[in-house]
Amino acid sequence: MAGTSVDKRVRALRDWLAHQLRGAPFAMEPASGDASFRRYFRVTTQDHSLIAMDAPPGKEDSRPFIAVARLLSQAGLNVPQVLEADLHKGFLLLTDLGQHLYLQALQREERVRLLYHDAIDALVAMQAGVASDGLPPYDRSFLLREMRLFQDWLLDRHLGIKLEGHELQETFEFLADAALAQPAVFVHRDFHSRNLMVCAGNNPGILDFQDAMCGPLSYDLVSLLKDCYVKWPDELIDELLAYYLQAAGTAGLPLVADKESFRTAFDLMGVQRHLKASGIFARLRHRDNKHAYLADVPRTLSYILDCADRHGELTYLARLIAERVLPGLGDGNRA
Repeated sequence: MAGTSVDKRVRALRDWLAHQLRGAPFAMEPASGDASFRRYFRVTTQDHSLIAMDAPPGKEDSRPFIAVARLLSQAGLNVPQVLEADLHKGFLLLTDLGQHLYLQALQREERVRLLYHDAIDALVAMQAGVASDGLPPYDRSFLLREMRLFQDWLLDRHLGIKLEGHELQETFEFLADAALAQPAVFVHRDFHSRNLMVCAGNNPGILDFQDAMCGPLSYDLVSLLKDCYVKWPDELIDELLAYYLQAAGTAGLPLVADKESFRTAFDLMGVQRHLKASGIFARLRHRDNKHAYLADVPRTLSYILDCADRHGELTYLARLIAERVLPGLGDGNRA
């Protein structure tokens, strides 16, 4: 039944595209999917390559995508341009930023620093040049709700781990306090190697920005440098952190007092994000029947263990992950 529904939407999208392209011949093939209900198709005409977005109404709201795309474009950032939109049907036609993901390009060691410098420059431009007024606030209730995904979906649903006591909730509260102590800026929320495209000009191309909020300064930097899909040595992360701090200082961003304080804020923001992400990966498995993300959970949680010895408040969480969660995951594909 689900397949029939998908087929109907594909047919409807083809009909919509035929009208938008005024009957010109075109080919359509899957471009990518993501962790939501959105799907993307590459549309090739005689002269152009475009992207069609299928965002089913009732499951996805495309208005934030259109609004944030405009904000980012006005700040000079490289994002898809919205050429046509039908919010009632849930279809958008976009410019195509190409097929070269950062995740793939980062396999070439000689390009890593250049690609990250470009991404950090874009991040600083985004934080300094895109107003966050009017965006939803990354407030305490939202931070806590995200972290509870770890408990509800990874611990409880996926691993069957039932906790007693309040230690985990106390850790969540500590992490929320740390996040809220940071200056608030525009936050992309998924600024990482699967949402950045390698582009010949104005690199990188930026995707998947529709869930932007006003929130902690270090959040997007964590997404970029402590990526759930690729991991780098601490030495490189420290080097790129220094590059960010210099660029952000030049741009006049409201940084915390000193480098060590910023590193602490960065580490703790990472713990919040990685708890959320690991819970989402488990939810994708059980709610949405998307299994592949489970393999990324051990890497995602390893970031928490990497920094736990620097923060005594993380002792309980680190022990829980090391002694119960990672052994329970096995190869990361426990059913």
